[in-house]
Amino acid sequence: MRLRAGDAEVTVEPKHGCRIASLRIGGTEVLRQGERYGSFVMVPWCGRTRGGRFRNGGELHQLPVNAGEHAIHGLVRGRPWRTACRDERSAAFYHDLTDPWPWPSRVTQVVELAEDGSGLTLTLGVETIGNSFPAQAGWHPWFLRNLGRGGQDVTLDFAPAWQEERGEDHLPTGRRVEPRPGPWDDCFGMPDGVDVTLTWPGELELKVASRAEWVVIYDQQDEAVCVEPQTGPPNGLNTHPRLVTPIDPLEVTTVWTWRSLV
Repeated sequence: MRLRAGDAEVTVEPKHGCRIASLRIGGTEVLRQGERYGSFVMVPWCGRTRGGRFRNGGELHQLPVNAGEHAIHGLVRGRPWRTACRDERSAAFYHDLTDPWPWPSRVTQVVELAEDGSGLTLTLGVETIGNSFPAQAGWHPWFLRNLGRGGQDVTLDFAPAWQEERGEDHLPTGRRVEPRPGPWDDCFGMPDGVDVTLTWPGELELKVASRAEWVVIYDQQDEAVCVEPQTGPPNGLNTHPRLVTPIDPLEVTTVWTWRSLV
């Protein structure tokens, strides 16, 4: 499914986890293509959950383990979603969570290009159909390190309040430290909201913003860098649970805006 506005074009794949498969700005692809491509949704948890286990009150739950000894990136990135509505520059989608998630619930994503094609807004919602449960939501975009037009590699600019110390198992230790230089596979706290600028010098500037207070930066691959706004840190179902209740769904938005530097 393609959405268009101004000189921007977004391709969404509802059958493949409601992934943003492509973002082309002025004809230039910004997201990585190939096996690990686009931007996928992380729900009902983000990053790794230790041992795939978490508690809801006094009850222990086991998730499928798919990253070493951990469960990673939620349950929806490979599942088909349904399209609720669409027009030329926006669309809404939903997916109903079932087994192995213990609670019947619904996830929604709204994808909307700005009218003039200068930005993209993504909004996630998680609603329970019955009982309350802890959850997280976020996005995992693969931004191209180099746009392939002979220019320089992308640079990142952000000012986090702290960095979550990463243990040998890639999970936060619970200790907050001063932000350290990359390369990163790390979670950062931004209590005033995520605000990260990607710059391809002389080509394009793209800002990732969100009222979410956590961002994971992953830049350890040659082809791409990841800037991942999310509602809690890795293993957050255990350390920073956010309860979804019948009267209080989980909602989070990220806005990507861009401008040409040519």
